[in-house]
Amino acid sequence: MPTIIFINGTSSSGKTSLVKLLQKKLPEPYLDMGIDKFIWMLPGRYLDRPLWDDVLGKAVQSGPLGRSLFSGMHHAITAAASRGNNILADHVFVEKAWVGECATLFAGTNAYLIGLYCPLEVLVQREKDRKDRTLGQAKMQYDIIHKFTQYDLELDTSKLTTEECAEQVIERLKKPPVAFKKLQAGHA
Repeated sequence: MPTIIFINGTSSSGKTSLVKLLQKKLPEPYLDMGIDKFIWMLPGRYLDRPLWDDVLGKAVQSGPLGRSLFSGMHHAITAAASRGNNILADHVFVEKAWVGECATLFAGTNAYLIGLYCPLEVLVQREKDRKDRTLGQAKMQYDIIHKFTQYDLELDTSKLTTEECAEQVIERLKKPPVAFKKLQAGHA
């Protein structure tokens, strides 16, 4: 049975770095089907305001285009896994409906939900240092990013290196996932 690993956290919490390292360290191939991959499929004009606001411009909710895009992402992950592909997907679960949809789609699969935590002041500094992020996204997402979820594993990226995070994820994969099953029971 293929494995799906969702990594949820605010902007600049370390999701992309962890996905890249897991792709290197995991013995089997994992497709990177994360949120940015789907956002970058859009025509370039949608990555700037005012059109960006209909995707995820408010950082804490999407418009109709964003809801359609991310639902498509969830279903694409389901389809890819159903054909035997292992999946890594970074996400920003800022909408309860997204969590509910994923719980429904992934509760009966080998899908793990990993939560990345980090103090706000560290996130804000990381955003400034990166120079490729919209400043303020992490702050806007901070209070809601974990509000609707439960996790198979929680990691603090201010205390753990990316290498240590990857090792903990790999260790957690030795036990069956439970988060999406619990979330599905809560959304039923």
